[in-house]
Amino acid sequence: MTDALTAAVAGFGSGLSLIVAIGAQNAFVLRQGIRRDAVLAVVGICAVSDAALIALGVGALVVAWPAALTVVGLVGGGFLVVYGVLAARRVLRPSALRAATGSAPSWRRAVLTCLALTWLNPHVYLDTVFLLGSLAADRGQLRWTFGLGAAFASLCWFAALGFGARLLSRPLARPTAWRVLDGLVAVTMIAMGATLLAGA
Repeated sequence: MTDALTAAVAGFGSGLSLIVAIGAQNAFVLRQGIRRDAVLAVVGICAVSDAALIALGVGALVVAWPAALTVVGLVGGGFLVVYGVLAARRVLRPSALRAATGSAPSWRRAVLTCLALTWLNPHVYLDTVFLLGSLAADRGQLRWTFGLGAAFASLCWFAALGFGARLLSRPLARPTAWRVLDGLVAVTMIAMGATLLAGA
């Protein structure tokens, strides 16, 4: 029992250390949480996707086609650059900012964007499938317990980020604050997208 608990805690800590970082997925979840737009769906997609990818890594079902990460890198990098440009447009054009913040929430758009940011990001595969998969393999028979701990860490983080972001809604009530947030999102997305395209 103690060994199982140790493995679960190790998985939780390892998963949290990889997930808690400034990235495209986290920036999107934060933005949706602040806008209170499809938060439950976005958090669910992120958590379930991570759990599925962690299961692939723990089960040693790594990507068999070496070119897969290259393809994902090209498509995902292009997507991130476009998303970053749109965020930059909202910063430079106040009319676009008002349209984005004042428009009715789109559940479908939020879900599709979340799916793309999750499944078209090679870093997600590296963190969940390869890194956590390798760490889980060292646990032997307790590798699935380690994986459960990592998946639970993902759920806790995205739930805290998505539902806790509403605490920032009052400080971000002013359009200027949204321009700063969108500026940070734009820089993050474009930089990550360019890095993926350069490395693909």
